[in-house]
Amino acid sequence: MPKNNDKLPIPQSLDEAEKYMKDNVGLEASFDLGVRKLKILKKNVHFYYVNGLCDTSFIVHIVEELVDINDNERLSTHLQEIVENRITHQSVQKIKTMDELVDQVLSGLIVILVEGEQIGLVVDVRSYPGRQPQEPDTEKVVRGSRDGFVENIIVNTALTRRRIRDENLRFEMMKVGERSKSDVAIAYIKDIANPDLIKVIKKELQTIKIDGITMADKTIEEFLVKQGYNPYPLVRYTERADVAATHLLEGHVLIYVDTSPSVIITPTTYFHHLQHAEEYRQSPGVGTMVRWIRFLGVLASLMLLPLWYLFVQNPDLLPDKISFIGPNEDSNIPIFLQIMLADGGIEFLRMAAIHTPTPLSTAMGLIAAVLIGQIAIDVGMFVPEVILYVAVAAIGTYATPSYELSIANKIGRVFLLISTAIFHVPGFVAGTTVWLLLLASIKSLNTPYLWPFIPFHPIAFMQILIRRAVPGSKIRPSIVHARNRYKQPSNS
Repeated sequence: MPKNNDKLPIPQSLDEAEKYMKDNVGLEASFDLGVRKLKILKKNVHFYYVNGLCDTSFIVHIVEELVDINDNERLSTHLQEIVENRITHQSVQKIKTMDELVDQVLSGLIVILVEGEQIGLVVDVRSYPGRQPQEPDTEKVVRGSRDGFVENIIVNTALTRRRIRDENLRFEMMKVGERSKSDVAIAYIKDIANPDLIKVIKKELQTIKIDGITMADKTIEEFLVKQGYNPYPLVRYTERADVAATHLLEGHVLIYVDTSPSVIITPTTYFHHLQHAEEYRQSPGVGTMVRWIRFLGVLASLMLLPLWYLFVQNPDLLPDKISFIGPNEDSNIPIFLQIMLADGGIEFLRMAAIHTPTPLSTAMGLIAAVLIGQIAIDVGMFVPEVILYVAVAAIGTYATPSYELSIANKIGRVFLLISTAIFHVPGFVAGTTVWLLLLASIKSLNTPYLWPFIPFHPIAFMQILIRRAVPGSKIRPSIVHARNRYKQPSNS
């Protein structure tokens, strides 16, 4: 839309308004953009709408109510007031400019214009196409709710409201994208969240200048944290409404983006990406055990292959009792190249699984395991130990709760493998040091990435290692700088 028309008032003549919609928005040219014209008390009334984004039953009911005015009303007052009073809907707003009219119509609302009036009535009859809330594939639990976020921002905020019925819960809506005008909501609890963090996020979102955010939350993330080529995720995503509500109560600020089933959680650290709802759906003892096993899997996904290859290069480093570690047979292909080929093969399988229809995924797994893996060993391309350790590392990758973190750890593993292959023991030590220094140098919205390990916070670090019972967790994490630090009343 031309920027010099941004403040164009709604004309009194409906013919002028219709001409504007034809010239600038594509009325009549676009099949899904429509206008319904009525004659009420000898005056013209226009409805503007977009097919597919509106609930037709609401519109039909409103039209029936307005047409009924001709039989039951006299022109004893302004038609605008009569129409406004006869709209049987709870959400009615007034607008004064054509720019607002276009934005609202293209967002799925209807706008009602009355001849001779320069005010439009906006009625929220949106009915976006989409699926019903269901359990996210990447965050499944044995016990727990089965409703998850969907691509509709209204449904997502409602799922959160259902869990937090607090008068201080805020959803501040804004539009991002010069052309897409996508709905983005900042969610926080007013008397808990850090106001400085809210201000920073608002400022960053308001300064986004781009045609559209068709990739939704990922585009918002890249503008918000300016990650560059750093592979480690600086925000956390969740598709579970209970996880989002928990972080709101801890003092985090969340970002909801329309058309995305994921919600952005800020600020986050490395250890936030290692949490999973399953730990909190079990007893504290079981939850702690599950957490430790998950930590072990993440550590294996990162360190197992470089460490095993180091022992292959330097078998004298192994104690006698575990000297069996390492290949027991020679191969024509160097071990390092075998590791890289097998690791790359796992990536091929992962990508193929994403693009393979579900009925064919089982067959693809059998082909990979039986035909490719076993035959590769039989012909001498791989030694069995390589397949074993690559498989264990891959399982550790899939055990990582955060998909983004698992891929970043995979890149870190390749870096450690290369440094170990070139420089042996010094390479492994230096590579590990560089990796830790990289993580320690990262800050996400002024939050140290390795907190509470670096800088060390003993109480918070113990809560990372041990899942505490809910009655014993009375203090919110200090890293979010919450306005109210206590989760429970002091006399509880």
